[in-house]
Amino acid sequence: MFISPAFAQSIGGIPQDQLTSFVLPMALIFVVFYFFMIKPQQTKAKQMKAMLEALRRGDRVVTAGGILGTIAKVDGDQEVTVEIADNVRVRVLRSTITNVVSKPEPVAAKKESDTDKKTAAPTAANDGGAKRKSWLSWR
Repeated sequence: MFISPAFAQSIGGIPQDQLTSFVLPMALIFVVFYFFMIKPQQTKAKQMKAMLEALRRGDRVVTAGGILGTIAKVDGDQEVTVEIADNVRVRVLRSTITNVVSKPEPVAAKKESDTDKKTAAPTAANDGGAKRKSWLSWR
C-alpha cells in the first residue's frame, strides 16, 4: 500500500543532449571571462612592466604609498632613489612605483642650423609665434 514500485535506471548515464547543454555554456563563459577579464589584465601587466623598465633619472613618479618625487638615481634592477623634497632622498623598490607623472624631454645637441633659425627673421612659414600670442591674448 504505502510502498511504491521501484523502477530500474536507464543504461548509459547522461544522454548526449544534456552533455552538450552543459559543455557549450561553460565554454562560452570561459571565452567571455578571457576577453573581459584575463586579456585586459595581461595587457595592463605588460604595460606596467615596460613602464618600470623605462624608468630613468628625472622622471616624476608616484609610489604605492602616494609619495610624489623625482628619480635621482637608478640603483639597479630592483631599487631607485627618489628625491621627495630638497636634499631628502629615499630608496624605494621599482615595484612600488605605480605611475610616472611626467618624463623630462631629452636634451638635444645644438646644431648650427638651429642657431641660424633663431637669428633669422620671421617668415610666413615661421611667424615667430605670432598666431599663438594672438590666440592666447583673447583668453
